[in-house]
Amino acid sequence: MAFTDPKSTTSAGPLIEVKDVTCGYADRVILSKVNLSLARGKVIALIGSSGGGKTTLLRLLTRQLRPMTGQVLFDGHDLAPMNQDQLYAQRRRMGMLFQFGALFTDLSVFENVAFPLREHTQLSEAMIRDLVLMKLNAVGLRGSRDLMPNEISGGMARRVALARAIALDPDLVLYDEPFAGLDPISLGVTARLIRDLNDALGLTSVIVTHDLHETFTIADHVVMVANGGIVAQGTPDELRESRDPLVHQFVNAEADGPVRFHQPAVPVRTDFGLPEAEETA
Repeated sequence: MAFTDPKSTTSAGPLIEVKDVTCGYADRVILSKVNLSLARGKVIALIGSSGGGKTTLLRLLTRQLRPMTGQVLFDGHDLAPMNQDQLYAQRRRMGMLFQFGALFTDLSVFENVAFPLREHTQLSEAMIRDLVLMKLNAVGLRGSRDLMPNEISGGMARRVALARAIALDPDLVLYDEPFAGLDPISLGVTARLIRDLNDALGLTSVIVTHDLHETFTIADHVVMVANGGIVAQGTPDELRESRDPLVHQFVNAEADGPVRFHQPAVPVRTDFGLPEAEETA
């Protein structure tokens, strides 16, 4: 299937719609009857405790995982019934920044960013060179084009991965824990790049993250995933002010609440073979 302009089929409706979706792995259901609509041009954060279904939702959006029931629509098109060619055509409209960057270790910074252009287009080498340098310049690393991944810092690697994610000028960029392991300066730089590139390129960005402080400064909309579904969504301020006990505990990093510090267990005395405590009058 020929490469098409990623902006050519956009419309005014939501870029992503998840309709009554239930999904999981084998017989284990992770998300149940989830409904979600993600507007174009926004930075959307997916938050929630580990194992709550954030990454599963990300896999649904790229159809790495098919729903058991329901529909996942990308620009109005249901991903589930697509054949390989149709699915790959849609995926070319998506960019992905993997956790810790996932750069090709045997390719230079330049070649990492050039890879999707060589793989999915018929552009000349001169055009690829210009596009790669433009993307690297956008993330501040044009001068590092000839370095290898083991010669750059973790923060720089994340920026190279971001340049690669936007190489094909996608409509949607997905970020899987983009702030994990970064020092405060690199974290701030990465967060600002996500926001600035989203606005400058007209992207829609979906960020799976646990770093609420930095994420809340750049996100337009926040979706909290827990207990097999969407438990809350709104602006960062709306989630900060939420009276829902689970949302309040998560946003304020409280040790105890609906998610308890102590998991259910038999009494301590029982575990240690001690007699039951005598009741006092």
